Amino acid sequence: MATIPDETKELILAQTDIVDLINPHVPLKRVGSQFRGLCPFHNEKSPSFYVTPSMQRFKCFGCGEGGDAISFLMKYRNIPYPEAVAELAKRAGVTIIEEAYDPEAEKARRRRSRLLELHNKAARYIHHLLLTSPDAAHARAYLKSRGYGKEMAERWLVGWMPANPRLFLQWAKEQGFSGRELCGTGIASLKDESNPRAGLYLRFRDRLMFPIHNDYGDIIAFSGRQLVEDKNSGKYINSPETPLFKKSKVFFALDRAKKAMGKEKFALLCEGQIDVIACHEAGFENAVAGLGTALTHEHSRLLKRYTDAVVLCYDSDNAGHLAIGKAFTELAAAGLEVSVAPLPEKEDPDSLIKSQGTESFRKLITNASGFFDYQIDFAQRNIDLSQPLKKTQLANNLAIYIKKIGDPVAKDTIINHCATRLQIGIPEFQAAIANVREERQYASRKDQEPEKISARAYDPSVLQLCQLGLQSIEVQDWLCDQTESLLEIVASLPGQETLIKLLGQRPTPSQPASINRFLGSLPEADSLTVASALEDTLPENPVDYATRALNFLARKSLKNRIDQIASQLKSSSLSLTETQDLLNETNRLRDMLHGNGESS
Repeated sequence: MATIPDETKELILAQTDIVDLINPHVPLKRVGSQFRGLCPFHNEKSPSFYVTPSMQRFKCFGCGEGGDAISFLMKYRNIPYPEAVAELAKRAGVTIIEEAYDPEAEKARRRRSRLLELHNKAARYIHHLLLTSPDAAHARAYLKSRGYGKEMAERWLVGWMPANPRLFLQWAKEQGFSGRELCGTGIASLKDESNPRAGLYLRFRDRLMFPIHNDYGDIIAFSGRQLVEDKNSGKYINSPETPLFKKSKVFFALDRAKKAMGKEKFALLCEGQIDVIACHEAGFENAVAGLGTALTHEHSRLLKRYTDAVVLCYDSDNAGHLAIGKAFTELAAAGLEVSVAPLPEKEDPDSLIKSQGTESFRKLITNASGFFDYQIDFAQRNIDLSQPLKKTQLANNLAIYIKKIGDPVAKDTIINHCATRLQIGIPEFQAAIANVREERQYASRKDQEPEKISARAYDPSVLQLCQLGLQSIEVQDWLCDQTESLLEIVASLPGQETLIKLLGQRPTPSQPASINRFLGSLPEADSLTVASALEDTLPENPVDYATRALNFLARKSLKNRIDQIASQLKSSSLSLTETQDLLNETNRLRDMLHGNGESS
C-alpha cells in the first residue's frame, strides 16, 4: 500500500534538479541539450550515460538503466524506494505527510530505525567505557602499545566491551532496548534458540570494539579485537549479517575514504581494521578494508563508484599472495586497474608505518607494481623460471588472469608486456589465453546477479498513442473524447492498460515531474517501454498522428472480427439463422472498413 501521496512525489520530483543530483556522483559534460558521462552502473570507457534536463530523466544506452531522480538514488545508493523519496524530500525541503497507514512498511521502518539507534548508542556507551572504566585499563594499555592514545580512540569511536556481559545487558535494558532488538543487531543471540527464556549470549566479551559504518556514515555493525588470547575464538570477530549489515557490500572506513579516493585517484585496500586506521592516521585517507570475507563482486562494484584504480596492500605470505590473485579477479571484472604494493616480510601497514615512518610507506605505495609485474616478480623469488616447465606453468597462470580483463587495448598491452618479460612468443601466449576455460564460479556470475527487468512488448500503435498522450495535452483531450470507441478498439491489445491509466490520471505533458510520477506508478517493465518511447520527438501535428494510429487500430479490430466470423462460418453446427446473422455482420464490417478508406 502506497503511503506517500502522488502529489507529494510529484512535488519532490519538481523540486529536484536531476543534473545537480547526479553530477557529484557521475561527472557530467553538456552535449547540446543533454549531459553525458560514464555510466555508474556498468563498466565502460566511452560515455553512454545521458541526463536530459527537459525530461528530468537519465538513460544509459550501454546497459539500459534509466529513470528519474528517485530511481537513480535507489540504484546508485542501493536503498529502498521510501528511503530514496525521503532523502530527496529532505534535499528539496518538502515535508512528507503519509496519506494512509501501512502497518508492514511502518513496522519495517521503525525496526530499522531502532537498530540504527541501538548501534549508535551502544558505540558511544562502550567508547565511554574504554576511556573511563578502571576495568578497561588493559584495553587502553593495548592501544598505547600500538602507538595510539585517546585522540585516535575519539576520532574512530573505539570502544571496549566488558568481559562481564551483565554490564552491557543491564545498560541496554535501562535504555529500553529489548532482547529481540539486541539479537537483531547481532550483538547478542539466544543461548537456546528453542527456549527464549534461557537468556542472551553476548557475542563480544572483553574486546576492543570498532564501529563499522556503511558508505554514508550510519553505524551498522561492530568488529571486536581480542585483548586476551583465546585459541577458541578468532583474533577479530565481526557482527553477523543482519538486515543492516551485509559483509559482501561493506568496507571498513569507506565512509571516510571515498572523498580521498577521488582526490588520490585510487583506493588503498588493506586486510585489517587496525591497518586502515594506521593509514588514515598517517595521512593515507583513501585506505579501506574488507570485513572477514574475501573480496566480492559487490565490493568491486562499490569501489567502482568512487575510483578506477586499486592498490592492494596485503601480507607478503602465501595466504596474502592467494588473496591478491582472488581480489584481482573480482576487481578486473568490474573494470578497475589493479596494482600491488608488496609489504616486507612479517610487516603490515601498521607496523611498517611505526617502524620505518610515513615516508617509507608512501614510497612503497608510490612504487606499487602492476598486478602482472607483481605476479612475475613473486614467481621469480620462489621458483626457477629457467626451467621451461615452470615458465609454462607461470604463463598459463597469467593467462587465467588476463582472460578476466575486458578492455581489449589493455589486454593486448599486458599480453605483450608479459610475453616480453617471460621471453616467450606472443602468438603462443595468445593461444594459451584463448584456451583458458572460465572457472564455473565466474562464468555463472550472470546467474548470481539480480535479474534484469525487460521492457514489455506493446502493440506499436497503442505505444504511439501513449507517447503522444504523454507529450501533448491536445492528444489527451482528443483521446478522452473517443473514450467509448477507444476502449472497444484497444481491448486485449498489449499496452492497453497503460493507455487507459494515462487517460484516467491525465499527467501534465509540460511538467516532467508529473510525467515521471505517472511512469513511476507503472510496473517497471511497462515504465521501461513507455519511457523509451518518450525519447522520440513529438511531431508537429500530434493529433493527426493520434487519429491515424487510432484509425489503424480500428481497421485492425474490424479485420480481426471478420477473420473470426470466417472461422465460425466453417462450423457445420450453425443453424441457418446463425449463419445469416454472421454473414450480415460481415457485410456491415466490410462497409465500415470501406468507410475508413480501405477495401476488403
